[in-house]
Amino acid sequence: MWRATVLTLFPEIFPGPLGCSLAGEALTRGVWSLETKQIRDHGLGRHHTVDDAPMGGGPGMVMRVDVLAAALDSLSTPDDARPRLLMSPRGRPLTQARVRDLAQASGVIIICPRFEGVDERIIAARQLEEISIGDYILSGGEIPALTLMDACVRLLPGVMGATASGVEESFETGLLEYPHYTRPRLFEGHDIPEILTSGNHAKIAKWRQEQAHKITKERRPDLLTRQPLKGS
Repeated sequence: MWRATVLTLFPEIFPGPLGCSLAGEALTRGVWSLETKQIRDHGLGRHHTVDDAPMGGGPGMVMRVDVLAAALDSLSTPDDARPRLLMSPRGRPLTQARVRDLAQASGVIIICPRFEGVDERIIAARQLEEISIGDYILSGGEIPALTLMDACVRLLPGVMGATASGVEESFETGLLEYPHYTRPRLFEGHDIPEILTSGNHAKIAKWRQEQAHKITKERRPDLLTRQPLKGS
């Protein structure tokens, strides 16, 4: 079973959308599990404080290293080999290649920061991997955590209906995905490309590859300069 453990100040956010559709069905069937840990359970004093003012001055508050360490240590044994992830806008961008690696592991431990972030010392002390889902700022790490888990869970065996669905998607081959069409054949004067109704699977495959390359060149030319991902 693929196990996800999330440290957060807002456990009520989970499972959220991961309790629906294919991910939710897989959660019910025991394909994967989700555990949430309230960081504030390890907060200090009567008010279970988890943050403090930044050293050197500045706006906002910073999550304390001792509180985060205690929360992590309470749920993770020394033999727990799951990657420890910190959702952070300064982290390495999440890629499909990294998602596939995480999905093939035994699971993940995810820390969801709030405020201005976390005390830097927790990253080295507990060997955290910082991961970003994009060049923008959110209120906390919970939505990025849901995004990462959704990307991983859908790749687990038995979650998606067809294995090929995951192989031919955007980023799996280093390109954006080709266009899709279905019935009706004609919609407001727009027809389906004739090649898709030809029955010639070799020509269809060639057309799809050309379209994927064309769309990638137009929208994400940076992808064409990278090394192809596994399976390409």
